[in-house]
Amino acid sequence: MKLPITSGEFCVNLHYIMVGKETLLKAWELIGTARAMASIYEENRSITKYVHSTSKGHEAIQIATSMHLKTIDYAYPYYRDESMLLAMGMQPYELMLQLLAKAEDPFSGGRTYYSHPSLNRADVVKMPHQSSATGMQTIPATGAAHGIKYLESQDLITSAEKPIVLCSLGDGSVTEGEVAEAFQMAVLHKLPILYLIQDNDWGISASGDEMRAMDAFDYALGFKGMRRVRINGSDFVQCYDEMAKAIEYVRNERAPMLVHVKVPLLGHHTSGVRSEWYRDDLEKQMRLDPLPRMKELLLTLGETEESLEVVRLAAEQRVFNDFEKAKAAEDPKPETLMDHILAPTDVVDETGERSPEGAEVVMMVDAALHAVDEILRKHPEALLYGQDVGHRLGGVFREAATLADKYGKNRVFNTPIQEAYIVGSTAGMSAVGAKPIVEIQFADYIWPGVNQLVTELSKSTYLSMGKFPVASVIRVPTGAYGGGGPYHSGTVESSLLPIKGIKIAYPSNAADMKGLMKSAYYDPNPVVMFEHKGLYWSKVPGTDAAKTVEPDEDYLVPFGKARVALQSSEEAVDRGESVGVVTYGMGVYWAMNAAKNLPGQVEVLDLRTLAPYDEEAIVSLTKKHGKVLILTEETLRNSFAEALAGRISQVCFRYLDAPIKTMGSADVPAVPLNAAMEAVMLPNADKVEAALRDLLES
Repeated sequence: MKLPITSGEFCVNLHYIMVGKETLLKAWELIGTARAMASIYEENRSITKYVHSTSKGHEAIQIATSMHLKTIDYAYPYYRDESMLLAMGMQPYELMLQLLAKAEDPFSGGRTYYSHPSLNRADVVKMPHQSSATGMQTIPATGAAHGIKYLESQDLITSAEKPIVLCSLGDGSVTEGEVAEAFQMAVLHKLPILYLIQDNDWGISASGDEMRAMDAFDYALGFKGMRRVRINGSDFVQCYDEMAKAIEYVRNERAPMLVHVKVPLLGHHTSGVRSEWYRDDLEKQMRLDPLPRMKELLLTLGETEESLEVVRLAAEQRVFNDFEKAKAAEDPKPETLMDHILAPTDVVDETGERSPEGAEVVMMVDAALHAVDEILRKHPEALLYGQDVGHRLGGVFREAATLADKYGKNRVFNTPIQEAYIVGSTAGMSAVGAKPIVEIQFADYIWPGVNQLVTELSKSTYLSMGKFPVASVIRVPTGAYGGGGPYHSGTVESSLLPIKGIKIAYPSNAADMKGLMKSAYYDPNPVVMFEHKGLYWSKVPGTDAAKTVEPDEDYLVPFGKARVALQSSEEAVDRGESVGVVTYGMGVYWAMNAAKNLPGQVEVLDLRTLAPYDEEAIVSLTKKHGKVLILTEETLRNSFAEALAGRISQVCFRYLDAPIKTMGSADVPAVPLNAAMEAVMLPNADKVEAALRDLLES
């Protein structure tokens, strides 16, 4: 039956020559390939057992978009974008390897879902890792565009043709708050990114009118500077024409744009959430299918039913052959499970001069400032951003003072109150070759950024098989220091330590601050730098030792190497009258001050880094003394300190002369504002001394 020609289709017939018959035939082949793939997956549900989505109904816009992208570009497709991947040049066999979680899956080696690309191949658009979490990819994608703009400003991208970033997502995901953060930064900084919104009116079983007060096109009006256009996703020629103009605009104007495309959802939400369970609109949606419209157009251009059927059958046969081949492909070897958790770093030894002759003594905050200053001076790809780190204030602790004046507002700049963007943008920055150092103003405010840290940053190396490690330094001032109150005094390391795929440093003095900051920058993995506010200026009584001679510019402290902050005497050890303390941050000073009344009997091990931590040094300390106190500022129950105590007990049980003792803050939900209450909550030297005496007497 011939379909009625709508006004949109009339427009197509007038302008088909702009597309070209060869392009239309290629699109016909690609849609036929995608449909054959959807069919064979459905027919073999016992084999295609891992959850997946197909592009059925969305093919026209996806294919049209890919046809205008270049290999210099970066794309962040979402989980329904298989036709986009096909049009980029990916083969059905390659996609099927991911569908079936096979070892040769080119994206993840069988580690993640279908249509979740991670690809850095010269012949295809670059596709950094992104998660399956809907909407969250907008922040790394916008970070990539931000990184491209920054690199262009430093003449680190000098090609005549400039790259852009494509971020594809469903309309339902636009309601995510993180999408607003991305849109805000895109227009604020005028970034070269195209947001492609595929709107099929469904968010699993929730319909559009249940989820939103407006669609993405109307929503984007609130972001001044965001150019917008609507497209009929059932009309390939309109898609092709409008995407050509949209991509040209972003490429030439270096400015953001949003394309809202109405598309039918002709398949299931996913293989695990089937349309027959809840859909009552399939007949209506079928009338919007782009396939018969394309067929009608090709017939009017002189193709025949037979010629089109030949193309369709050839695609179907190829899909069948590729599926048989993919089924027979090898599964991942179990012994590869632990590969690519972290990218290898070159910093494995302590190098440079820790205490150069004639160098000045500096505070921790200045050691951090000088480290970042030296990094920015030496590495043009480095940049620093976060709340209030810009030219007026240079950080609320003055930890970035003077840097914006030295290096310019495009290298050191303030962000809005957007912890998710601050953290998540570093994934995109890193993917395009920029090297970000960012700051969360207080540890208490890190929670909105943890979503990005877990979902996007920590998994990128592992799920991309090492193709996209995220080089990111995330500075986090932490700790109580006298009246900071419940939202400026928290310690949160135990909440982040279970996250695999990141590193965590926690220096206790100026020399380690500088050495670890440099190592963090040169590390290809995400690094969280906890910086204790009470040690920044050594204002807390008993912390003068946090000031040290400033190391030289080449000083590096490797991760996973503890340092003995206080040595016990051999005599006390020989008499069995010694105890070891494992600690970090402020705990180093509580322990060293407590040890003043126990001369020679206490050895203090400063971990310096918590992920990885130096298990060898801890085991050695335990064997040496037989009695160990693990000291932390965090609330104690369910903390890293207690986990470490369990680990030592397991590994060193035969060497223990007493149970491992742990000490931390009182188990209350927040640090009280009242200074006297804060003091009751926290450990101190007197409390630590009492615990040490108890251990020594046991």
